[in-house]
Amino acid sequence: MATYFSQFNGVEVFFLVCAVIGGAFVIIRFVMLLVGLDHDAGGDAPVGGHDVDGHHADSDVGFKLLSLQGITSFLMMFGLVGMAFYHQSRMGILISMLGGLAAGLASVWIIAKMFSLVVRLQSSGTIPIESTVGSQGKVYLTIPENGTGRVLINVRNSLREYDASSQDNRRIETGTPVRVVWVDGNILVVETL
Repeated sequence: MATYFSQFNGVEVFFLVCAVIGGAFVIIRFVMLLVGLDHDAGGDAPVGGHDVDGHHADSDVGFKLLSLQGITSFLMMFGLVGMAFYHQSRMGILISMLGGLAAGLASVWIIAKMFSLVVRLQSSGTIPIESTVGSQGKVYLTIPENGTGRVLINVRNSLREYDASSQDNRRIETGTPVRVVWVDGNILVVETL
């Protein structure tokens, strides 16, 4: 093994060490993610009468340039591309360093873009009650005269159940199609169709 590494000069060893360190951390992180060991292990601890929050918010924060993902992907790509330019293509040290630097920065930029796309996929799933105005549905529980019942309303392609009262204070039977006219606090005011 030592005879294999003796054929490399100092620059090649530098690129090789960067690629191995970066690649090892990328692989370890990936395996931990697959196995399920990439969870929040933090907690709250009382220290000297003060509460210390030890939670790690890596999944909430997203990608940061100086994170483990950013540094390891930069090192891996810097080492691999620099080694390829210097050892295989016989480029000079300057071109190999610039090529490795460009590849490392490109990998960090690509990973940052992927994380930002994933973050945009997050949604709270909450539908504001005001967005029900104009939506249609059916009475689920009879709306009594001058009282409230329950309706099933289709809002943004999602069927939701709300308390409702009649616009003209008349009784509306179960199964009657209705439309939301306005919202009064947490109660929908509906009319029959």
